[in-house]
Amino acid sequence: MSDVRDALTRVHREEWARVVATLAKRFGNLDTAEDAAAEAFATAAERWPSEGVPPAPGAWLTTTATRKAIDRIRRESTRDARHREAMLVYDTTTEPLGAIDDDRLRLIFVCCHPALAMESRVALTLRMVGGLSVSEIGRAFLVQDTTMGARITRAKAKIAAAGIPFRSPGADDLPARVSGVLAVLFLIFNEGYLASGSDAPPVREELTSEAIRLARLLRELLPANGEVTGMLALMLLVEARRPARVSAAGELVPLAEQDRALWDAELIAEGHALVRERLASGLAPGRYQLLAAVNAVHTDGASTDWTQVVALYDQLVRLDPSPIVRLNRAVAVGECDGPELGLALIDELTGELGGYHPFHAARAQVLTRLGRDSEARAALDAAIALAENAAEVAYLRSRRAGLG
Repeated sequence: MSDVRDALTRVHREEWARVVATLAKRFGNLDTAEDAAAEAFATAAERWPSEGVPPAPGAWLTTTATRKAIDRIRRESTRDARHREAMLVYDTTTEPLGAIDDDRLRLIFVCCHPALAMESRVALTLRMVGGLSVSEIGRAFLVQDTTMGARITRAKAKIAAAGIPFRSPGADDLPARVSGVLAVLFLIFNEGYLASGSDAPPVREELTSEAIRLARLLRELLPANGEVTGMLALMLLVEARRPARVSAAGELVPLAEQDRALWDAELIAEGHALVRERLASGLAPGRYQLLAAVNAVHTDGASTDWTQVVALYDQLVRLDPSPIVRLNRAVAVGECDGPELGLALIDELTGELGGYHPFHAARAQVLTRLGRDSEARAALDAAIALAENAAEVAYLRSRRAGLG
């Protein structure tokens, strides 16, 4: 034991400054470096007496301290911490990008490099800039944490192997990157609109507000881009309903049951004006413009015109035939043409969306309308088992209790 204490004392005296300097250089933060080094030496004091002093104690401490620092950064919830991590990974300093004066928007453009596959660039940017965890990103893409972690790791490896230059793009480069930027903002907004994890508040206003702020800046930068305008309109119309989305009891309130008097009339008016602007352009709408139009229908008048919603989803599914879009269309068809047809369309997606809780919740809704309560209970049980958002789980359990 005395040998271990002597070794720790000697290593602490010889290696402390070197470990701290190494981490400070890598992470750009002296406080993080010193805290991580202290944690590493504390770990050594716990483990070395039983495991023995490693052959290269200085290297062991540096490696352990590095891991502690990375863990510390990952635990931080602020997006500013993600900025520092992003700069660490890319090892670059961002040059000013013309009209983009906002650091975060500039960094998103930097990270959405067209040399990476779209899913990889979006996932990597969400992780490094958006402040989302690997689990949150995985749920957004409907894949396992391990799959998403591997995807992000491969993207980093490609950056390193190919020597991809992560520098500020010029104005001519923006069109090739804007689709990735829109996808990033959309997923950040979605995570705020309805948090996917059980360890976060049901609605994360800081994420929705930041996504809207960046969307406004993006529209100032690219005012003629219809999808940018559509994205902003979509966010405004969804955010307008936030005050009515969670009850005082902490349950999610579905659209049809929301108190429309609580909706933000100014945001709705602004969103509708943007949708009308795009319609007046006469140009074929893209994905985000169609989603904005769907939400404009939802927020126009005292109730939803489901015939219009189905017509819009008919257009959208031709552009984006993803299973989630088809699920939303099936729900709209069920509202418009009856629950039997809606259920038939939903059941076609069982193989693709069996692990997606809104799929089971949607099935439960139409099964309840059809009076098939035992099947509805089973569907709600499946949805509850998969859902993590506290308000959503509370709502699903309330529905389940109502069926006996």
